[in-house]
Amino acid sequence: MSMMTPSESKPIRVLIADDHAMVLEMFKQFLSNLPDFEAQTAPDLDTALEKMDAEGPFDLVLVDLDMPGMNGVGGLSKAIERNGGNPVGILTSNPTAHVVSESLSLGGAGIILKTESLKNLTNEIRFMANGGRYVPVELINRPRAKARDSSGNSSLSEREMTVLALLAQGKPNREIGAELGLAEATVKMHVKSICAKLGASNRTQAVIVARDIGIF
Repeated sequence: MSMMTPSESKPIRVLIADDHAMVLEMFKQFLSNLPDFEAQTAPDLDTALEKMDAEGPFDLVLVDLDMPGMNGVGGLSKAIERNGGNPVGILTSNPTAHVVSESLSLGGAGIILKTESLKNLTNEIRFMANGGRYVPVELINRPRAKARDSSGNSSLSEREMTVLALLAQGKPNREIGAELGLAEATVKMHVKSICAKLGASNRTQAVIVARDIGIF
């Protein structure tokens, strides 16, 4: 019985789902020009799921975080269920810390950034298709939220915790100020401090990070 040489081994079958036609064409053209890859594409989650049912499981499926049908990382769970236990990763541009941690906790194969160079893509895909979990180094090194200090207390002040709770209700600075008897400029200062302490770039991300690390 003859052994298969590497050149005769099966190509890595990749399914890429994204609602931007240019992104799909770029990925497919790049991968299809390589001898050991076979790429297919889908414009939305439903089409990707249908392809997995008909032609899967694929060695790796990459799903765009923001395309129709995804509903955040909820679509990742569906794709994982339908890919027969094979890896499924997220394709995105600038994921929050919450998205990174939740996608990994759901069993995702990792994150591929659309902002990365294509020359890194083949190694990332091989790694994920072989069972590795890939997270770009810049996401790992991002400032993480400091939820609690050494005494076990929240690093946010009591006033900041109150403001954060109102932010979570979607209230603007003016309403928060009226409710707490504070000037709008003071509320802005508290919001800025909350974002800095939680490593968040805006008020929405601050709420997401706070929930992610269990502040409330």
